[in-house]
Amino acid sequence: MKIAVLDPASGIAGDMFIGALIDNGLDKAWLERLPSALGLDRVRVRIADVERSGVRCVKVDFDIPEQPHGRAVSEIHRLIDAKEIPEKVARSAHAAFEAIATIEGAIHGVPPDQLHLHEVGAVDAILDVVGSIWGVELLGIERIYNTKVALGDGTVKTAHGVLPVPAPATIRLLEGFNVRHGPPGSGELTTPTGAALLRVLSKGAPPQEYTPRRSGYGAGTRDIPGQLNALRIIIGESALDQHDHHRHHLHEHVHTEHLHVLSADIDDMSPEELAGAADVLRAEGALDVVLLHTTMKKGRLGTRVEALVQTSDLARLEEKIFLQFTTLGVKTFDVVRNALVRESRLVRFDGRDIRVKVATLPDGTQRAKPEFDDLRRVAEETARPLSEIRSEVMNAISENRLKAAEARGS
Repeated sequence: MKIAVLDPASGIAGDMFIGALIDNGLDKAWLERLPSALGLDRVRVRIADVERSGVRCVKVDFDIPEQPHGRAVSEIHRLIDAKEIPEKVARSAHAAFEAIATIEGAIHGVPPDQLHLHEVGAVDAILDVVGSIWGVELLGIERIYNTKVALGDGTVKTAHGVLPVPAPATIRLLEGFNVRHGPPGSGELTTPTGAALLRVLSKGAPPQEYTPRRSGYGAGTRDIPGQLNALRIIIGESALDQHDHHRHHLHEHVHTEHLHVLSADIDDMSPEELAGAADVLRAEGALDVVLLHTTMKKGRLGTRVEALVQTSDLARLEEKIFLQFTTLGVKTFDVVRNALVRESRLVRFDGRDIRVKVATLPDGTQRAKPEFDDLRRVAEETARPLSEIRSEVMNAISENRLKAAEARGS
C-alpha cells in the first residue's frame, strides 16, 4: 500500500503541504491550472526552488488579487460541489472546511453556516485545502500518517488582533494529536489550514515498519536560522496482510476519538427541569446528553444524566452540571468512540439553505439526513408539511449523486 508520512517538525501549512507534494513529483502544470479549474480567476501560482537551512525545498505562493468582501464557508461548500472534483477529494475538502467552520464558529460565537473568512484568506484556504487533498489523490497515496507536530511559539497577528501561538483554532483542530511547543523564537509554525488538513487526512502515528521510496520538502515562508523551516513528506510502501487490508478497508471511513463521559444521578428534579438542564449542556458544547431512568437508594426512582464531552470541555461542562442540576457529585469516565466520517452539506430548497449531514459508512456508501431544525424552519416559512420538504430534499440529494456518478462515468 502506498503511504505518506508527514513530518511537521517545523509545523505545517497548506502551501508547505502542496510544495512537498510538488517535490515528490506532483505535476507543476496541474497546480498552475488549479485556480481556473476552481473558478478562482486571476489567481497566479508561483512555484520556486528555495533553500532552507541548506536543503533544497519547493516554495508555493498564490498571488491573489484584491478582493471586495468576505466569503461565507457555506459558499465555499457550494463552490466545491459545483466544480468537477473527484468525489473522494470533495468529501475530504468538505470535512476540512466543516471542521474549520465548526471550531472558528464556536470560538467567535458565530453559527458555522454563517461564518465568513476574509476573502483573500478564503481563496488561499480553498487552494490549500483542495490542492493538497487532490494532489494526494493524484499521487496515488492511499493512507497518510504524521509524526509529532511542532506548534511554534510567540504571537501571531490576525484579523481579530494579536493571539498567542498556537492560535485558538489551530490547537482545537489538533486535539488528539501528539504536539510540542516551540522551538523558542520560531513564531507560528502550524496554521489552522495545516491543522485542518492533518485532522481530515492523517490516521495518526506511522507504522513501525515501511519502505521509503521518495521524500520531498515544502518550504515555509521564513528562513529561520538554525532550523529547517519546511514540511517533509516521505512517500513509501507499507505491507498489509489480507486481514489488515480488510480491516483497513472497513475502517477507512471511521475515526477514533478519545472522549469523556460526565455522569450524575438525580432524584429531586421534575422532567421539565431535567430536559431544560440537558438542553443547556448541549448548547454549551456537549457532544451528546442522555437521560436514563434508574433506581436510587431506598427504592427511589431517579434519572442518570450522562454527557459525552471532549477533553477541552471537561472541566467547564462538569461545572455546568453542578450549576444546572441538583447533584452533589459528578463521575468521570474515559471512553473511546469510533465514529463514522461525516460532513455537513447545504441543499438549496425554494431559495433557502438546508443543512444535510452526510455520513460515510465503512463500505464507502453514504447516508444522508437533513437537519430537523432547518426542515422545521422552512416548513414554517413556506406553510408546507415538514415530511413533504424532507422527501423533496432527499430526492434532490439522490439526483445530485446520480449526476455526479454519470459525470465520472463519462
